Amino acid sequence: MLLKKYPASSIAAIAALLITPSVWAADTLTDALTVGKASGNLQLRYEGVTQNNALQNADAITARLRLGYETGTFNGFGAMVEAETLTALGNKKYNSTAAGNPGLGTHSVVADPEATEINQAYLSYSGIANTTVKWGRQRLILDNARFVGNVGWRQNEQTYDAFTLVNKSLPDTTLTAGYITNVNRVFSDNSAATTGAAAGNHKMQSTILNANYKGWSFAEIVGYAYMLDYDTTTAFTANSSDTYGLRLKGSSPMGGNKVLYTAELAEQRSAHGNATNYKTNYTLLEAGIDMTNIAVFKLGYEVLGSDTGAANTQFKTPLATLHAFNGWADTFLTTPNNGLKDTYVSANTKLAGIALGAVYHDYGADVTTATINNLGSEWNLVATYKYDKNYTVGLKYADYSAGDVAAGYVDTKKTWLWGAFSF
Repeated sequence: MLLKKYPASSIAAIAALLITPSVWAADTLTDALTVGKASGNLQLRYEGVTQNNALQNADAITARLRLGYETGTFNGFGAMVEAETLTALGNKKYNSTAAGNPGLGTHSVVADPEATEINQAYLSYSGIANTTVKWGRQRLILDNARFVGNVGWRQNEQTYDAFTLVNKSLPDTTLTAGYITNVNRVFSDNSAATTGAAAGNHKMQSTILNANYKGWSFAEIVGYAYMLDYDTTTAFTANSSDTYGLRLKGSSPMGGNKVLYTAELAEQRSAHGNATNYKTNYTLLEAGIDMTNIAVFKLGYEVLGSDTGAANTQFKTPLATLHAFNGWADTFLTTPNNGLKDTYVSANTKLAGIALGAVYHDYGADVTTATINNLGSEWNLVATYKYDKNYTVGLKYADYSAGDVAAGYVDTKKTWLWGAFSF
């Protein structure tokens, strides 16, 4: 595994690089190293969590600093390094999942543990026409991040130790292939868990393939294959599986507006030493209308199926940016054993420069029983304002109401307030 932890003093060293001019192709190796592109992000965020259980309410104030530098290219070769440090402020009244944190076992979870780490560190090669190769720790986001994402909502980002190849030789086509050896998860190396769902690292030998074609005026189509092979040391091999799918997303003009549509189907089978034999499906159907300069409305239906309703037979997406799906309260970060049906409606608009959004979810089980059918409902609200291109402030709220008691979920409310500066 590549270096994960990084001393805080090294972030200052990276900051010293940020006075450089912008990039790219260089005539000499020295030029490539010194004439690069700097990037940075500072985000201060409050997250409050209230749950209808024995845990105390969580109140977390965290500050995240991320600094990066990407070199220019020399004979097609380049490099990138990015460090990240996360600090908790105030009384730390939350369970960050880190070992020894004050709220461990007593407060609701806010998965933003204090840590200083290398977020990205990779070598790249672009000397082959229309092709970029990367080796090392890197950010991966495929399509809408439903299957492979960076969990960018959390303060500590998810990145991958991987070899990736992206080729654009075919017209309107992007081909992505990758081999992942470790997932650097949001829980960080400081996690109290060394294995399982809350571990900071998941070793694997996984292959990802994705082909995206945008040659049609009315839609883009994606085909993908994700073969996830978790190392037995992770205690996470119930997620070892092969997933194959097709996704179509597009829009068509209607008067001065646009009709929006998305359809996606996938099949998942247990594989690579998974002790549970199962096969199940994923379905997404979404339709909407973009009323130009007014609002965007969508109606969707997403199903993460279950083979039998028994443990570990449900459709799983362990590498996804899960917060973006099935409600911001994060109740369903792990798909229920009975599967999940999510019927949702959303509305987004902009008022006085403020982006406003609202989503309503209605949840149900895919495989129902006499006691498990209704999995609850949820409201999500968000407002964000971006000043210039560097400053963002936001307010966000999630309110989940539990359904059938036997399902094991509880009423949950979450509130976020944040401000960020990026360059």
